Amino acid sequence: MRPKTVQTAPDAGADGSPSKFLTPSRIAVLVLVALGLVFIFENTHSVRIRLLVPVVTMPLWGALLITAVIGGLAGAYLVRRRPPRSR
Repeated sequence: MRPKTVQTAPDAGADGSPSKFLTPSRIAVLVLVALGLVFIFENTHSVRIRLLVPVVTMPLWGALLITAVIGGLAGAYLVRRRPPRSR
């Protein structure tokens, strides 16, 4: 008869903490996102932005937020389109 083994969650460390969830790269991304949001919301004055032909006046935080969202979507698309790695 085999002794019973206790299984932990696949993402849990030896002490049951989610050690694989908070990797250094994820912490760095979270810090960069927080700094980006602070930068965006500290710049609230209105600016004139030229979009090819029209000139738009809008708060700088809105322009920065739109740019960040477009960059995030482009990055997510490129990561998704990457061919699988060969082992």
